[in-house]
Amino acid sequence: MINIIKKLWNNQGLRYVFFGGCTTLVNLLIFNVLVYACQVNYTISNIISVASAIVFAFVVNKIFVFVSKSSSWKEVWIEFCRFVLGRLSTMIIEVGGVFVLVQYISQAKWLAKLETQIIVTIVNYFISKFLVFKETTAKDETTL
Repeated sequence: MINIIKKLWNNQGLRYVFFGGCTTLVNLLIFNVLVYACQVNYTISNIISVASAIVFAFVVNKIFVFVSKSSSWKEVWIEFCRFVLGRLSTMIIEVGGVFVLVQYISQAKWLAKLETQIIVTIVNYFISKFLVFKETTAKDETTL
């Protein structure tokens, strides 16, 4: 059983899916608390939840998914800036997608949020792998 867990953990794609799921939970939890418990406008709640998820995702992607090592705070800052720029581009997809699905298609807010999360998670993987943590991904990849 331990060997199976080690094999699963050593697969970068599976780690990304796991921590992407954690990031999605952070995003959805903050969104739902703000919208339903605090009665904050869903667009504002969406922006806050996405921003919070971006910070969470950077930390777990850097440490656990792509195992990116930095020799200075400057390198960390550069990675963070690239990560944020990538995530801001997908934030436009997410915020715009939720708005369109809720306003024009009359979908439930939570369903619109979930649907856009699936698309954004896939796009974010490729941005992180090839544009943000590109120096460390090749040596860390293991397949099942």
